[in-house]
Amino acid sequence: MTSAAKAHTSDSDEPTGGKLKRRITGPLLFLFILGDVLGAGIYALMGVLAEDVGGVLWAPLLVALLLALLTAGSYAELVTKYPKAGGAAVFAERAFGRPAVSFLVGFCMLAAGVTSAAGLALAFAGDYLATFVDIPVVPAAIAFLALVACLNARGISESVKSNMVMTVVELTGLLIVVIAVSVMVGAGRGDLGRITQFPDGATPALAILSAAIVAYYSFVGFETSANVAEEIRNPSKVYPAALFSALITAGVLYALVGLASATALPADELSKSSGPLLEVVRASGVGVPDWFFSAVALVAVANGALLTMIMASRLTYGMAEHGLLPSVLGRVLPRRRTPWAAIVATTAVAMLLSLLGDLSTLAETVVLLLLVVFISTNVAVLVLRRDQVEHPHFQVWTAVPVLGVASCVLLLTQQTATVWLYGAILVAVGAVLHLVARAATRR
Repeated sequence: MTSAAKAHTSDSDEPTGGKLKRRITGPLLFLFILGDVLGAGIYALMGVLAEDVGGVLWAPLLVALLLALLTAGSYAELVTKYPKAGGAAVFAERAFGRPAVSFLVGFCMLAAGVTSAAGLALAFAGDYLATFVDIPVVPAAIAFLALVACLNARGISESVKSNMVMTVVELTGLLIVVIAVSVMVGAGRGDLGRITQFPDGATPALAILSAAIVAYYSFVGFETSANVAEEIRNPSKVYPAALFSALITAGVLYALVGLASATALPADELSKSSGPLLEVVRASGVGVPDWFFSAVALVAVANGALLTMIMASRLTYGMAEHGLLPSVLGRVLPRRRTPWAAIVATTAVAMLLSLLGDLSTLAETVVLLLLVVFISTNVAVLVLRRDQVEHPHFQVWTAVPVLGVASCVLLLTQQTATVWLYGAILVAVGAVLHLVARAATRR
């Protein structure tokens, strides 16, 4: 799928002059990206996918993987070409030179983060939490977001090495699903025939494409790795290998979980649960305690929500500091030095979204917002081809970003009117806040 622009084989090829120490090696970067991608979406979305494709859960996951790899190719080129860049908004600024475009891209990232946190809160408050305590979903989701905000305000120090622990927890839960169902099949139980069964009356191609929109949510997260580019040792060589291998590893694991879920349970039973993988483990009959698997799932969901809200609040704070959002959002706690105003604002929006939408709608809204970001990044690759840099860097085939744009547009055309409405409202709110900030700056 890709090719190299120039040879890059030694640490001497690294771009120099960065302020940050390059301590992230290939294995650490692989685990960092894998942890971000694995996240919590797969723990909640298998039931949503079953509504569209029945037992053919593996197909939309593999389609989503292929689509994600296209945009990942563009990120691999831009990150290795500009290893001190801060992600999609900076790529847009460099490529297009339009502050409005850069703001749109940055705010879409912010809105996607807040929306994702709302969806994760609903997943946390569902059947996994019900294993321990019976509380209505919406109040539990709001309480969960409030707790996350308190932890965020107190000050959370995350590093690549601590992310390794969370990645192991998330990976353990998914491996339990695959192994449990393998034992089930070995004992002569389960129904392998379900893995090719679509819902009655469904058109296979359209069903897979529709489900791929939701499945795409399970692969987002790789784009955040652009923010650590300046700390990667020999990024031109290490970053592309870690990025592609992490995505492929996640995709293969997701497909195995999809096959296991369909084998263990009929699609209608999966679609009724907000904790579908817990139901799969139960059906396998291998004796994994409900509390243990639910605890693993809750840790995965909680970690994903916390990291997402840390990103969203810091991005809000940064945009306020640069005059892109009202300056009040840049206020910090005197002792903790955490952006309390940004934390309160992003948490309030996440709480509101958890009241208004279900998990499927919120996941599709996240995908919609990120597709706008990914279109910008794929186009930026082509625009910046005329910009030459001195150090060697990865270069993707020209067809890849072109196909990346086409794939994003294709997924955008499959979004429902409700999802477009949610996305439009969020962007409109951001535009109003941006205009208020600009007016205040002029005064």
